[in-house]
This record gives sequence, structure tokens and C-alpha cells, in this order.
Amino acid sequence: MIIGHVVEVWRYPVKSMGGESLPRASFGAFGIPGDRGWALRDEDAGEVRGAKKLPALMQCAARYDAEPADGRIPPVTMTLPDGATLRSGDADAAVRLSALTGRRVTLWPLQPPERAEHYRRGLPDDPDMEAELRQIFGRLPDEPLPDLSTLPPELFEYTSPLGTYFDLLPVHLLTTASLRALAAKNPAARFDVRRFRPNVLIEPGAAVNGLIETDWCGRSLRVGGAVFAIAMPTMRCSMTAQATADLPKDPSVLRTIVRDANQNLGVYATVQQVGDVEIGDQVEII
Repeated sequence: MIIGHVVEVWRYPVKSMGGESLPRASFGAFGIPGDRGWALRDEDAGEVRGAKKLPALMQCAARYDAEPADGRIPPVTMTLPDGATLRSGDADAAVRLSALTGRRVTLWPLQPPERAEHYRRGLPDDPDMEAELRQIFGRLPDEPLPDLSTLPPELFEYTSPLGTYFDLLPVHLLTTASLRALAAKNPAARFDVRRFRPNVLIEPGAAVNGLIETDWCGRSLRVGGAVFAIAMPTMRCSMTAQATADLPKDPSVLRTIVRDANQNLGVYATVQQVGDVEIGDQVEII
């Protein structure tokens, strides 16, 4: 059953920084080659971190200097909030990124899964685990925390699946229908796709409205030449409320998601069949 078409395709060279809008992408077993190919490591905390802990990253953007291919992660050029550029190979990259984030950080390309220590979690900033989780997920005292029991056990030991910088799975899908549904609940906020960082933004058919992605969980979606196995809703965290590009910081965005979307927006997926996806491609439930 055809349910819509692709309107945007995105790749994010540096974890938590703004990404590259692409006309097309080839999805392999680990999603788009080069997606989250780089990340910052907080050397004081002893772990890889993104904008949940380093929110200034959301005001940066990154692009590859060459196309990733054959497992190679090319250098990146980053645009900082003041408009200055910084290349991953610059001798002062760590110093400038540390000044930006207020933490002692280093910039790393993906490391092989055998380097498990690179991906291991450090100690939490707050020994009170509930307080730590409320900070990460941006939850108020009267709001529920996400149900973390659905996550793979290894994510409690490592910051990402080994060999990747993904939060959970390699593909994230979102629909314009869900963005419109939440905007109707909170017209003063800007439910802009850049806050939510999907790989594929889908425009459903004209008669389709509401938060439709969760109905796809457990099913397969053919998107262009690729097939995605839809695994679970995307739990939303403090990043959705942070300033990014020309979007101001807006905690009401997250309040609306928690209240009106059961804390989730979009879905995570794995790649069931590799293939190309481009803007205009049909989306079909199979």
C-alpha cells in the first residue's frame, strides 16, 4: 500500500551537529554511509557525548569534504555558531571545540567495534540516576521518564552500538503529518524538521493525518529502492528544545511531545534491503 513520498533526505557528518540535505542517498546495512561518522568525546567524563550534554553542538553544522565510500570516513568542515569554519584536521580543532562546549573534548572519526573502550560509558554527572535521566531527557518533575527497558542491554554499558555513533539504530524516519499534528497542538512553536534530525522525511497522502509512524512498528516500509524494518518509536530528549540554526531554544516543543505524543516522535528502523532513496520516491507499506 503506497502511503506517501520522500520529501527530504538527510545525513549528519558529526553527531549532534546540523546535517547535509541530500537529493539522494544509498542506504547500506548501517544506513547512509558517513551518517554520524564523527563525534566528540568528553575527556573529563571519559565518554563520547552529543548535544544531550553538549547543547552548543546543535548550533553548529558539518559537511564532508569528500563523499564517504568503502567504509572510509573523510574529513569534515564544521561551521561554528559565529560563522567561523573549522576542519577536522586543524591542529586547534579540539581547543576550539572545547571552548565552544565548555568541556575538554576531542573529535573522533568512527572507531572499529573492537575498540570497545572508546564507546564505553563514563560515570554519570549526577550520582542520582533519576536526576541524571531527567537532565538527559529534559523532563520536568511531573513528567514521566521514557521506558528504557525496551533498549538493548549493551546501551547501558556503551554510548552507542559498537562501531557506530548512533543513539540506537541506523535509520530514523519522520512524517510531515506528525509535525503538523504537533504544530496544531502548539501553534506558537516551530516544529521544524531540523529539530528532530531524521534521515528521511516523508509526506503522506493528503487524507493522512496525525502521529502515524507508530502504526508502522513491526512492519516493513519500502522507500525507493530500500526496505526498512520499523523497530520502535523514537524517544525524544532535551535536544528537541535546544536552539539550532535559526530556531530558538523552545522547551514548549518537548512539553508538547511528552504531553501529546506519548514522549515519541518518528520511528527508528534497520535496513532490511539495501538500496537508493531519493526525493520524490514512493513510500509503501509491505
